[in-house]
Amino acid sequence: MADTREMPPISQRIGFVAAILGMFMAILDIQIVASSLNEIQAGVSATPDEISWIQTAYLIAELIMIPLSGMLTRWLSTRLTFVISCLSFTLASIGCAMAQTIDQLIVLRAIQGFVGGAMIPIAYALGFRLFPTRVMGAVQAVIGMIATTAPSIGPTLGGYITQHLSWHWLFLMNIIPGIIASAGVWFFMRIDEPDFSLFRKIDFRGLLYLALFLGPLEYVLEEGPGDDWFNSNAITSMALLSFCSAVLFFRRTLTIDFPIVDLRVFKDRNFAIGTGFGFIIGLALYGLVYLMPLFLGIVRQFNSLQIGEVMFVTGAAMFCTAPIAGRLSDKLDGRYILTVGLLLVGSGSIMNACLSAEAGYDQFFWPQIVRGMGLLMCIITAARIAMGTMPVSQVNNGAGLFNVMRNLGGAVGLAAIDTILDFRNDYHWNQIIPAISPTRDVVTQQIFQIEQQVTGAASDPHAAAIGQIAQRVGTQAQVLAYNDIFLWLGILYLCAVPLMLFMRKPDH
Repeated sequence: MADTREMPPISQRIGFVAAILGMFMAILDIQIVASSLNEIQAGVSATPDEISWIQTAYLIAELIMIPLSGMLTRWLSTRLTFVISCLSFTLASIGCAMAQTIDQLIVLRAIQGFVGGAMIPIAYALGFRLFPTRVMGAVQAVIGMIATTAPSIGPTLGGYITQHLSWHWLFLMNIIPGIIASAGVWFFMRIDEPDFSLFRKIDFRGLLYLALFLGPLEYVLEEGPGDDWFNSNAITSMALLSFCSAVLFFRRTLTIDFPIVDLRVFKDRNFAIGTGFGFIIGLALYGLVYLMPLFLGIVRQFNSLQIGEVMFVTGAAMFCTAPIAGRLSDKLDGRYILTVGLLLVGSGSIMNACLSAEAGYDQFFWPQIVRGMGLLMCIITAARIAMGTMPVSQVNNGAGLFNVMRNLGGAVGLAAIDTILDFRNDYHWNQIIPAISPTRDVVTQQIFQIEQQVTGAASDPHAAAIGQIAQRVGTQAQVLAYNDIFLWLGILYLCAVPLMLFMRKPDH
């Protein structure tokens, strides 16, 4: 059926912009601390193992909250849920800036992630609830641009703020936007009314199962690569807890009348496949944002500002593509645009599968443009196909599930990247080692040349020469491992294209 709705009044458009601002803050804060961990570690006297938890705690808490947003909006209304979420997020940000110990900071980051997590799916849902289909392309272009650029610029912005001010301002910077977003939604976004009688129907046991399912799962994915996976008792225990809780959660959710998260929406084939694409998009959205700085920082020894200059290309490509992709999605079948997006992301990843130890801005420029264009097209159309035909009463719930799948895709992608990098690095090291045997004349000559260069500067020139060659071998093994990851990510996206055959043409 044709969508005959009119454009929302100016007041609701202002409220929507305020909600988008809140979503940007919540997504940005996932990665904004990434390049400032050393300064934060010194500020709260933390160990390297402890400091990583300021990201992990945020992600775990946010992942638990996102699927609850649908239930909260039915109970408290969209306006009240968002304002409580945004103000609580702002207060938690102030608390993070005032934290004196690592324990305080971890707890406050968990609170910040939990209370702020509702803003993300609410902003997604408002786009579908307020605007008619004929302008949905432009609306989804804005949402997609925010969802993709926020994690991309997070590390760069965080490094700049820390360098010129202090790490405390990573959190204090949320105060003014938080107040503006809260006020904008409170005064301009009255689209439904609360139903406080639903409080008696809230499935608290299901909520407990959900928390014990998603929380330990995120922990396993975050900490597994560093703790050698199931060789760690903690990882094994958390994995068992997550699995058992998942069984209990799915059983309860599918058998009660008022579940904490309604999974029946997956009966809609387009929603089921669309959220699957959301999972795959998460692999690239978070995986590539993680992989490129890792390469540039470890292999090229770039600082955060240099890394930001390289990665700016992705954000620029998304920004320029957004209005074009949005307009096209209003005129063309979304399945075609999603297919092109998948092909572009896959091709852009494969373009970086031949890196060298000297690769820098030029080698990443065009692949980033191709990937950025494709990634934005994927996000716009996947969300639109998944939720564009859902009844209004299910949009909030569907938005929460879509965003959970995207975040889980990112968590799985990061864990897989760390694990595969270690595995392929060891593999390539063992393949290269025979080529530097001292019995080969070229190796002997290289050792002699290095010994001549370091004589007088090193107490043992021969050991210094061997050390330099070992360092070169290690660097080359790392580069080959990164090439493998870029290649396999590209192949994954190309292999996802046939799934389009199973999707129905969206109704406009």
